[in-house]
Amino acid sequence: MEVKQTAIEGVWIIKPKVFTDKRGYFVETFSRQRYEEIMSNTVFVQDNESGSMRGVVRGLHFQKPPYAQSKLVRAVMGEVLDVAVDLREGSSTFGQHTTVRLSSENKFQLFIPRGFAHGFAVLSESAILQYKCDNYYAPEYEETLLWNDPILGIDWLLPTEEILLSEKDKKGLLLKDLVGR
Repeated sequence: MEVKQTAIEGVWIIKPKVFTDKRGYFVETFSRQRYEEIMSNTVFVQDNESGSMRGVVRGLHFQKPPYAQSKLVRAVMGEVLDVAVDLREGSSTFGQHTTVRLSSENKFQLFIPRGFAHGFAVLSESAILQYKCDNYYAPEYEETLLWNDPILGIDWLLPTEEILLSEKDKKGLLLKDLVGR
């Protein structure tokens, strides 16, 4: 397994070791013992799966304390652009984002600690994402950061006219409206 720190402290790209032969492949997608170094005391309690078609942008979602969530995200089918936005007050990278392409081909994973908004854009014809969370879903603590907030300047790698959003995601908050809340 290869682990790479992104430009934002605490967000890690994980490149698991993939064993291939004429039959196919094998990859260990999670081992608490192996991942302990980057996740410290993170204990996952919920697994989620999301299936989407090309052009879908989901996010940027986050849960407020005490239900904030760390996530370990991977694409099991297709390709997505995965995005993490730093919302940690006092962080030197507050409001900055990092992106990584996750795909069934590269088998990369992204570890996102608590205090981040998370979203993704489907770049392939369809995609299935799986992610582990260290806290349960609590809709009353969930918020959405606006996917196209100009302050964030995220390049979703899709033409704007192709982007498909939920009603909730269309009504996300601007970063400036989160400051000091």
